[in-house]
Amino acid sequence: QVYLVESGGGLVQPGGSLRLACVYSGFTLDYYAIGWFRQAPGLEREGVSCINYSDGSTYFADSVKGRFTVSRNDAKSTVYLQMDNLKPEDTGVYYCAADWAFRITTVQNMCAWGYLEVWGQGTPVTVSS
Repeated sequence: QVYLVESGGGLVQPGGSLRLACVYSGFTLDYYAIGWFRQAPGLEREGVSCINYSDGSTYFADSVKGRFTVSRNDAKSTVYLQMDNLKPEDTGVYYCAADWAFRITTVQNMCAWGYLEVWGQGTPVTVSS
């Protein structure tokens, strides 16, 4: 059974950092694509970062480029979203989502459409002083 569990959200001051974790189970990461999405109250869901681990293609939204990075720890079956220099507009519930890499056209489309098979439950991030 494929599932994802996010953790690591919380309250942080502007300029601070958080590292979100997405523990995955039921699949081999190298055959999958994983996206990070966020949704702020009253706003549409936004694709923050999408990576196709089969071909290595990577996408970051302009709003987070240079501040957010993604890494993986295969021994822990976990991918991480490192968020630095956080801004109040980064506030929202963050989700990781996954699908077979062969179903992905481009990582840009993956983040734009968000039509992914499996979603985690989300972890809230609040950036406020």
